[in-house]
Amino acid sequence: MPRQARPASVTAQLSVLDRSLPLWIFLAMALGLGLGRLFPELATVIDAIQVGGVSLPIAVGLLWMMYPVLAKVKFEKLPAAASNGRLLVTSLVLNWVIGPALMFALAWLLLPDHPAYRTGVIIVGLARCIAMVLIWNMLACGNNEYAAVLVALNSVFQIVMFTVLGYVYLSLVPGWLGGEATVLDISMWQIAKNVLIFLGIPLVAGFLSRLILGHAKGTEWYDTQFIPRLGPTAIIGLLFTIVVMFSLKGDVILSLPLDVLRIAAPLLLYFGIMFFVAFGISYLLGFPYAETATLSFTAASNNFELAIAVAVGVFGIASGEALAAVVGPLVEVPVLIGLVYVSLWLGRVFYGRKGTGPAVPDAAA
Repeated sequence: MPRQARPASVTAQLSVLDRSLPLWIFLAMALGLGLGRLFPELATVIDAIQVGGVSLPIAVGLLWMMYPVLAKVKFEKLPAAASNGRLLVTSLVLNWVIGPALMFALAWLLLPDHPAYRTGVIIVGLARCIAMVLIWNMLACGNNEYAAVLVALNSVFQIVMFTVLGYVYLSLVPGWLGGEATVLDISMWQIAKNVLIFLGIPLVAGFLSRLILGHAKGTEWYDTQFIPRLGPTAIIGLLFTIVVMFSLKGDVILSLPLDVLRIAAPLLLYFGIMFFVAFGISYLLGFPYAETATLSFTAASNNFELAIAVAVGVFGIASGEALAAVVGPLVEVPVLIGLVYVSLWLGRVFYGRKGTGPAVPDAAA
């Protein structure tokens, strides 16, 4: 009886560039911290021009990072992905019921003596991810079409629900707990503008790329020649964004390390708990690996662009709320890249090559 082939190792499912990504990320973080320390005036220069309340270099990095991923999406498959009501409802419950409630609970549990930091952490929990999740989903071999649909769905809900949940978790519930109520003075248009910039621009660019180049050069050329060359540039965009983010706040991280660690504690727990809860629920519901990975990363990630813009706009750049919002992506990036490897390992263990859904695909596929 022939032996059954064992599933490929976790690292074998990643490209050469992706396998060394954790090293590149930590080098980018170190470079950013070093630049911020050596050139304190750099932060002022970088932060001088803003787009949607976010520094222009960070905005450029985010758009650069998202475009290759969205250019890879097969838009003709989106209607079928959008028709999966069970998956969409699961995502909405994870993102808009479980996620904000969990972040609120962790913030109050671990930051009882720092109301400003607590508020900033809660704001991070209210902003559901529309950018970096596409990178994590791609690296974890998730479903690109479902990721695009879920990001768009979260964006629509974000416009409506952000202020509603802000009132509930910053004004209403804290009053019940004997805390001070906080009012978020932010309009739906401010949130919509953030969504239009950081999702709309790369989404339209990706759609037009597939439409124009696919028509001019053929779908096969687009998928086998153009996308393999374009795809790795998303990682360059990610690394560029990390360098800029850490250079902006390098002085704060190095001067207030204990405060940063206090803020990081609920964020660390949040990202890990949300990922494993989402993965477990998705597996129990019988979703294939690619969909499970997509649900898990959309649930565990957050929209730091919006969180920072709100915290800075409402409380000021020097506030504790703004510091907590800034620490969010600084924690999220290394944690989520680690969870990419966890996701691939869980996919190998629970799905293998002949699981209930499609096998965990090679990253090059």
